[in-house]
Amino acid sequence: MPMRIPFIALLSGVLASLLFAGTAAAGATGQSGPVPSGNKALTHNPIYKTGKLDLKTCEEQRVIPDDLDSARVYLEFVLECLNDAWEPQFAKAKLPFSKPKFETTHRIGFPTGCGGFPKGAQALYCPLNNKITFLLSPGILREATELFLFQVMAHEYGHHVQELSGILPTFHRKHAKTKSVKAILPDLRKVELQAECLSGVFIGNVWHSLNRRQSDFTYVLRAAYDTASHGKASSIGYWLRRGFDQESVGACNVWTAPKSKVS
Repeated sequence: MPMRIPFIALLSGVLASLLFAGTAAAGATGQSGPVPSGNKALTHNPIYKTGKLDLKTCEEQRVIPDDLDSARVYLEFVLECLNDAWEPQFAKAKLPFSKPKFETTHRIGFPTGCGGFPKGAQALYCPLNNKITFLLSPGILREATELFLFQVMAHEYGHHVQELSGILPTFHRKHAKTKSVKAILPDLRKVELQAECLSGVFIGNVWHSLNRRQSDFTYVLRAAYDTASHGKASSIGYWLRRGFDQESVGACNVWTAPKSKVS
């Protein structure tokens, strides 16, 4: 059996480079309350109190291995499910919601709004334009029927959730003048592990509608590996599984977690 390629990681430099670009307004509509900032945004965010997602059903579209168009359409449908799942959570939290933009590419250097698409990344969320850019590389297209497309999209959407709820803006402000990537890494790992957990919340919520085997999810868990930006494989697996099992946003408060779980 060919080696399965992990697609979870982003290079540490990808998000670190965004710190110095600043952030733009989210362009959210229907605001019903202020977006939290400062430490409260991280540790006591109202999004944590919204409980389980209510979507339950997300029917995957047919995807053909090595086919760009079917992968793009597949991801567009997953994005619709993510919007339907997360918009009610923001209403519960009395926070403004807006849908992210989305684009696919097949080449490194493609303009994302946060610079050219970086080598070593599978997907990128840019807070400057609230856009998810997904690299449909030969590796992920080859395994298009696996859960990777679904999970990576859910992870990037997790960054959109962080942006709209004030978590990413707080992270950016905190490190706006930080010159050392090493100094950023502890909080950067929390950002990435939280997005991983939020992806698990969504996957767990709609799991029974996907008609997949448990081994499909286990495959993604086992694909994790140690990186400076995302932490240890065991931490990645812990937060992805935690979100999947609990299906609740409150499971993803990495900012109050023991250091051993976010290293």
